Amino acid sequence: MRIIALLILVLPAALATYGIKLMRDAFFGELTAIFMHVIIQFIVGLGLFVGGLYFIGGFILHRDRKRHLIKGGKNNRYS
Repeated sequence: MRIIALLILVLPAALATYGIKLMRDAFFGELTAIFMHVIIQFIVGLGLFVGGLYFIGGFILHRDRKRHLIKGGKNNRYS
């Protein structure tokens, strides 16, 4: 089961890493061949980075909620 979870997280992590690379290249003015302008390249890189981060964060939050590891809820001693 852990192998499947690892495989599910590898693709969004790779996309987020590629998004960081695209943003870095756009910041330093290196245009990738598939994009027409540096601004478009930066926006696509930002979208890939935020999307990958959002997926990984949602996966971790879902797992923690399933295992009752988050704060709040019925069993919170501070409420």
